Amino acid sequence: MSIAPLPVPALTVQHLTVAYTRAPVLWDVSWTAPPNGLVAIVGPNGAGKSTLLKAVLDLVPRLSGEVRLFGLTLDQARRRIGYLPQRASVDWDFPATALQVVAQGRYPRVGWLRPLPRAERERARAALAEVGMAEFADRQIGQLSGGQQQRVFLARALALEADLYLMDEPFAGVDAATEHAIVEVLRRLAAEGRTVIAVHHDLATAPQYFDHVLLLNVRAIAAGPMASTFTAENLARTYGGRLSLLERAVAAAQAGTRPAPPP
Repeated sequence: MSIAPLPVPALTVQHLTVAYTRAPVLWDVSWTAPPNGLVAIVGPNGAGKSTLLKAVLDLVPRLSGEVRLFGLTLDQARRRIGYLPQRASVDWDFPATALQVVAQGRYPRVGWLRPLPRAERERARAALAEVGMAEFADRQIGQLSGGQQQRVFLARALALEADLYLMDEPFAGVDAATEHAIVEVLRRLAAEGRTVIAVHHDLATAPQYFDHVLLLNVRAIAAGPMASTFTAENLARTYGGRLSLLERAVAAAQAGTRPAPPP
């Protein structure tokens, strides 16, 4: 009787170290992401969460370490990866419409120097429709609200039809309706067997939205299924001992409510 091979992890980093002006931002991080599902990267400000995504994509130099995506190098796996950057890193004055931005997600499949066929433009329109932005297809991106801009860039990531999505704070600065829409799209991707790895700040919603978690503070503190890893003890180790607030966050998350703000 043959045994089915185990699925290849979507992302593996080994002994990854990144430093800016000699100060380490990530130090000897080793972590294996699951082959599918929704994964949150959680940690305090300055913990290296965004840097981890950028190092995986070679957007920042690594001092040491190795990255594998589905067991391959970045160049070999690039077409299987979608990236949603922070909104603050985008030039919103660039003269492009929402549809043109989303259509960029189709060019890796047809070639950057070739005209985009009509069928590919329709795929871009379908991605816009999926995030509720079809009626804004011809709107310049700078004229959209923050939540609408985030939906457009999510649609661009969807247009890639990737197997792994790396998202840097996908819920930052969006309204409740946009957050709900994004969560529904991410859940659909996970149901299709894809992996979504997202930097996330809201401790109360992390267990509601995600299946797995990496707790990061320059070093990898803990990683694994949300139910067994997202504990007050691990959060205290990650955030430096602010135990009372963290216990409230965990309790609220388990109850499906948001914690009251600290006095």
